[in-house]
Amino acid sequence: MRPAVAAVFLALSLAAPALAQNAAPAPRQPTISVMGSGEVELKPDFARIHVTVATQAETVAQASAANNAATERVLARIQGLGIKREDIRTANFQVFQTPPQIGPDGKELKAPKFSAHHRLQITTRDLDGVGKLAGEILASGDMTFQSISFGLDRQEEGADKAREAAVRDAKRQAEVYAKAAGVSLGRLLEIRDGSAQPFEPQADMRMPMAMAKGAESVPIVPPATIRYGANVQLVWEMTGQP
Repeated sequence: MRPAVAAVFLALSLAAPALAQNAAPAPRQPTISVMGSGEVELKPDFARIHVTVATQAETVAQASAANNAATERVLARIQGLGIKREDIRTANFQVFQTPPQIGPDGKELKAPKFSAHHRLQITTRDLDGVGKLAGEILASGDMTFQSISFGLDRQEEGADKAREAAVRDAKRQAEVYAKAAGVSLGRLLEIRDGSAQPFEPQADMRMPMAMAKGAESVPIVPPATIRYGANVQLVWEMTGQP
């Protein structure tokens, strides 16, 4: 290669990166981004009742032993109401120092040093009879009613149906926007999952339960359905000219 030609070639090689850096970036593809939401309602399959067995004693070992004996009585009573043993399980067990108790005169009352709380979860599929079951539980002096909730055997079914509804909602909105703007939807570019969860009404049953102590039945009305909600964000290419 002759010197003059080599010099020109070298100059062009050195200039190429600078030209590439100064080149205009490719135009960004316009998009439509939409957040969709969906809800479904499904009939509950079961109810869960939470009760607490509470005992007190001077030592941890004594409080635990007393609680074990009381729990055995409670289990026998619950099974006597027609609940299978496999439908009763421990939700929580705690042994702790008994908090100070102050009497009307402002002085601390004497109380056992330790308390044991055994929280049991009772599952029943007899939703029509759940009020009677709660009343029977209240009739026992060995346990305290805590709460009641309702659920589905296949929790994912409600969440998945809500997700499907959310996608349909997002697509409907995107089509409305595109039509109003005089453009069309292109490829679906992105899906961002949002929350998907049940929204079951959770009423505080403790006060009505306390007032209904000793009643044969408690006026609990199971929800007709459990509502599931989900959110999703979808992004489409936008084609055509407005």
